[in-house]
Amino acid sequence: MPETLAPIRGSDFTPLAREVRASGLLDRQTGYYARSITFTVLGTAAIWAGVAVLGASWWVLLLAVPLALLTARAGFLGHDAGHKQIACKNSTNRLLGLLLGNLLIGMSYGWWNDKHNKHHLNPNHAEKDPDVGTGALVFTEQQAIDRKGLGWLTRHQAALFFPMLMLEGLSLQASSIQDLRNRKGTERLVEGSLLAVHLIGYLVLTFTLMSPLTAVVFIAVHQGLLGLHLGSAFAPNHKGMPMPGPDECWDHLRKQVLTSRNVRPGRVTDWMLGGLNYQVEHHLFPSIPRPNLCKVQPLVREHCAKIGLPYTETGLVESYRQALGHLHDVAAPVRNA
Repeated sequence: MPETLAPIRGSDFTPLAREVRASGLLDRQTGYYARSITFTVLGTAAIWAGVAVLGASWWVLLLAVPLALLTARAGFLGHDAGHKQIACKNSTNRLLGLLLGNLLIGMSYGWWNDKHNKHHLNPNHAEKDPDVGTGALVFTEQQAIDRKGLGWLTRHQAALFFPMLMLEGLSLQASSIQDLRNRKGTERLVEGSLLAVHLIGYLVLTFTLMSPLTAVVFIAVHQGLLGLHLGSAFAPNHKGMPMPGPDECWDHLRKQVLTSRNVRPGRVTDWMLGGLNYQVEHHLFPSIPRPNLCKVQPLVREHCAKIGLPYTETGLVESYRQALGHLHDVAAPVRNA
């Protein structure tokens, strides 16, 4: 992940960066991550053991719910590994990212990491941030006007947003496989092999432990809830926040703070969103360990208030309202055409 602790000398970010460095909040929290990874791996194994016991019954479908939650945990941990939050060595973080991403989820760590780097460098920039480029959704009025042949989808994208998220898990896996052609040498072999082990193992387990029909429904429920969970965690972060224009050049602090929205913390919120509800702090200090995000928040909030920089934090429901409102508004040119 891009390092953001070397700002331009004299910038508004420098005093904050110095304070955070001195606070020790950038220090690794190996105990927290050891417990989290152990819980995720053992919990996943326990769920599959339960599938083996209940495989002959339709009650097995209930296990797809906690399995989706645990698979999302692996995704959040892989995200943290990509940001070098877990270990000091890049090689250790990459190994964890490959095991958690490629093996447990079936999502390419290399592909996702490259894409996420670009997002962190230019958040919410329509031309530079791949997360707001034209795809299944559009994020600016110009994108809505330029997109051809998908007028119905564009007009109704706000209403379709959450239903579409149920395909997000499968979309991430499909994109991971497609991206293998862009990997070279050993990286392609390693990533491709782990993705193949995941896919084969997943299909063998489901169709061996359950009847074919039950297996298909189980996969649909698991993958649908996984996509909905992951997408819902990322949705509040930037949608509906300011988007820099093509000729605008914001400094690091403003680029990260003005484009990001926090969701008010709480035990359940922090766990369900994987710490991404501290989006402002995460973007300013991407390598800070997840459990320290709540501790750095007062420092960031105070600094923003001191220099008169807007700091956005809302409730979870309000964050979704703003995000969906933005998706609805940018589609207006198509609806009114």
